[in-house]
Amino acid sequence: MSEQQVFTVSTEIAGRTLTLEAGRFAEQADGAVTVRYGDTMLLVTVVGAKDAREGIDFFPLTIDYEERMYSAGRIPGNFFKREGRPTTTAILISRLTDRPLRPLFPKGYQNEIQITVTTFSMDMVNDPSSLAIIGASAALAISDIPFAGPVGAVQMGYFDGALVANPLMQDMERSRLDLMVAGTKDAVLMVEAGAYELTEDEMLQAVVDGHTVCKQLCELQEELVRLCGKPKREFVPPPADTSLEESISTWMGQRLREAVRSAVKQDRERNTQALKEEVIAHFTADEPEEELPARSREVDKAFEKLLKAEVRDAILDDGMRVDGRQPDEVRPISVDVGVIPRVHGSGLFNRGQTQVLTITTLGSPSDEQRLDDLGIETTKRYIHHYNFPPFSTGEAKRIGSPRRRDIGHGALAERSLYAVLPSQNEFPYTLRLVSEVLSSNGSSSMASVCGSSLSLMDAGVPLKTPVAGVAMGLITAPDGRWKVLTDIQGLEDALGDMDFKVAGSASGITGLQMDIKTTGITYDIMRQAFEQARLGRLFILDKMNAVISAGRAEMSPHAPRIITLQIPVEKIGALIGPGGKTIRSIVENTGAQIDVEDDGRVFVTTADGNAAKAAVAMVEGLTREAKVGDIFLGKVVSIRPFGAFVNILPGKDGMVHVSELAETRVENVEDVIQLGDEINVMVIGVDAATGKISLSRRAVLTGESPEDRRTAGGGGASRDRGPRDRGDRGDRGDRGGPPRGGDRPRPRRRDDER
Repeated sequence: MSEQQVFTVSTEIAGRTLTLEAGRFAEQADGAVTVRYGDTMLLVTVVGAKDAREGIDFFPLTIDYEERMYSAGRIPGNFFKREGRPTTTAILISRLTDRPLRPLFPKGYQNEIQITVTTFSMDMVNDPSSLAIIGASAALAISDIPFAGPVGAVQMGYFDGALVANPLMQDMERSRLDLMVAGTKDAVLMVEAGAYELTEDEMLQAVVDGHTVCKQLCELQEELVRLCGKPKREFVPPPADTSLEESISTWMGQRLREAVRSAVKQDRERNTQALKEEVIAHFTADEPEEELPARSREVDKAFEKLLKAEVRDAILDDGMRVDGRQPDEVRPISVDVGVIPRVHGSGLFNRGQTQVLTITTLGSPSDEQRLDDLGIETTKRYIHHYNFPPFSTGEAKRIGSPRRRDIGHGALAERSLYAVLPSQNEFPYTLRLVSEVLSSNGSSSMASVCGSSLSLMDAGVPLKTPVAGVAMGLITAPDGRWKVLTDIQGLEDALGDMDFKVAGSASGITGLQMDIKTTGITYDIMRQAFEQARLGRLFILDKMNAVISAGRAEMSPHAPRIITLQIPVEKIGALIGPGGKTIRSIVENTGAQIDVEDDGRVFVTTADGNAAKAAVAMVEGLTREAKVGDIFLGKVVSIRPFGAFVNILPGKDGMVHVSELAETRVENVEDVIQLGDEINVMVIGVDAATGKISLSRRAVLTGESPEDRRTAGGGGASRDRGPRDRGDRGDRGDRGGPPRGGDRPRPRRRDDER
């Protein structure tokens, strides 16, 4: 076997070396590249079919991001101890990789392509998301598959007023921006971001700076292509025969324009479908039966091209959209909250024919989602799910597990609201939001953002500020003309050149997603899109604020209440107990959920007020320290000639000397109290060395304070104590403390004190 030849190129990005290598792994793939940044390393392979798939009218590109737990030195946490279905993180990175690559394949190319990204090594310092895009682009670039790349990608952060390329993963917690930019040397292709209310100018500058890094990465890939790139396969697009389109257009006259211009989606679809059926029937009437299916598909495709041209030309030539709106006009808005009984919060948002209902559920800290992926975070307290049932578009289809699109839209809405959520210290609840798309005619993801903001406020969540979202579109012409559209509907999304989604508050942007169907857009177009999105967002926020503008003062009676306690860290073991026995007992006896943090915070969660009080009392009893002046209702657990021992806290007894049992002299302890009695006692002393507690019943009866007793002298001991009292103390040889003998067992130490 001939010796393998390995090709390597490197460059410095943000002070770290990024290396692309080809020739070492996966020699049978059409293209295989490892991309390494620090000690994060991915293998990316691409394989393309030699022939087009029969009977399809789309480009069959599949991208799979395969997380391998060994790359971070971990063993999967599931029962089978091997990787199973893709995690949410893997699905989102797969989508992120797909979006900037897809527009760069030749139009009409229908050969199946599969790109597989495998994590070989994860250092938990360098984020793999941008590396997946870079590696996929490089693998395509050196392969023989037609591809108009390469594409670079970079993550941008914002720290102390400065933009930073590829921040370290552990630093992103304090960044005001998490932006992914991908593009060719000539233009930006994809943007994805979450932010803490950055302005439009700040966001645009981040995109510009990110694109500069993308150009550097494209040059690196071009260097690798020069070293080991293969000649590209010949692909000749089908010849463009416009004669059929011209004949159909002449035959229809103005009927297509009349059919497509309707504010109601169902009317428009019904009219255009009826016209399409007429066209197909007319232009296939003379076809032989065996050629009829192929001819019908040909006529159908020609009709769709004319439909697309009609919609686009009307916008560019007349500034008129199919539903009669101006380019910067938002569809009619209606808003409602509290529309569903029993749930903790609900928000209904309507924009045109897009309708989304979002439900908020509040849970205890233990309801957090546990993550089993390759990220730094192990839990998540804010979860957003998005459902897109087929009835929302008037279709009858199989309902299965969430699609990648559903997961991506949920993640976008989640990211858009993250910046305005209260911290866990302010609001210790776990938050789960579910957006149900009930009707869709474009931009249901941004409607989910609006509905979620409404639902959270209805649930009483103290948002920093409301958030709204709007989707922008773009129509371009070969002669350079372009129009940015505000609040695009489904047809404009399908037939347009851009889907630019912007979410934010009145102060700035919190979420951003941009996908381009062309080979890129200019900064002027982006600047115009940002400005129209800002105006559209403010218009929508005004409609929302008219209904609800802040979290309700009172939560739903059906929502759980969380009481936060702070206990000494050294008392955590006492609360949990051996093997969790103590804390389980509290849960079983009260029905409340108890969560304990490492810093000593204890969360008591329940919708039952009495259960909450009981649980709090138990927790405080187990963890409270007796202090001088504290008054307890305690139980007499042992009687001695010199006094009584009273249990005041779980596992803690104090001694009431006979002189402290009553206001007058007591000759016999059992003359005033009996075993099992409950009596009020005050703490009058705590021995710092031994922890022994001295109690007084007399101080409670007389109303004396610890200060009064110190002023009187003697630490509060009775001044009429007789010889018998002194004799008892002398006989014990254990002054001031409990006896060592007798029938009272020593208190057992907890397991964690042994």
